[in-house]
Amino acid sequence: MKSLVRSLAGGLAVALAGCATIPAGPRLAPAQEAFWAALRAHCGRAYEGRVALSAGSAGDTAMAGKRLVMHVRECRSDEIRIPFHVGEDRSRTWVLTRTATGLRLKHDHRHEDGKPDEITQYGGDTRDSGSSRSQSFPADAHTMSLNPVYRTNVWTVEIDPARFVYELIRVGTDRRFRVEFDLTRAVPAPPAPWGS
Repeated sequence: MKSLVRSLAGGLAVALAGCATIPAGPRLAPAQEAFWAALRAHCGRAYEGRVALSAGSAGDTAMAGKRLVMHVRECRSDEIRIPFHVGEDRSRTWVLTRTATGLRLKHDHRHEDGKPDEITQYGGDTRDSGSSRSQSFPADAHTMSLNPVYRTNVWTVEIDPARFVYELIRVGTDRRFRVEFDLTRAVPAPPAPWGS
């Protein structure tokens, strides 16, 4: 009887050890797993950035002369939340999620009182495996329902050892926006985003 108990306990220990090596959340293509791991490696850190390109929207001028900081603030097994601060404005958070078919990017916009903005939760899902350094997110149906102009939006997130890039292109128009963050020098973490 003792040998049976030992055998069962040993088998359970092996089974549990095997479970620990399986990543939580949906399995991703190898390139997306590498991309996810590169983002998670920056958990808890914040970085300063700059607008590298802005065309086709007067709204982007609101960022001119303001300090831009991204903060890889929350990293769960299936979600990474990255607040993007523009000066004192803490309304924006990029939310990357693992899905059954790849990765999803959403924009969580909040007012100072924490209530959702009228235009929020827009973004899209990857349509292919991308690369370990770059993932693209064409606009989804919810985004198109918010404003038909957004139907050709494609967001791209890039990461390499030296920089993090967030980019928006509106296909078929001159709309372009690109912000780059220096990953070689972390800065003190900013206050929590609105609504957190």
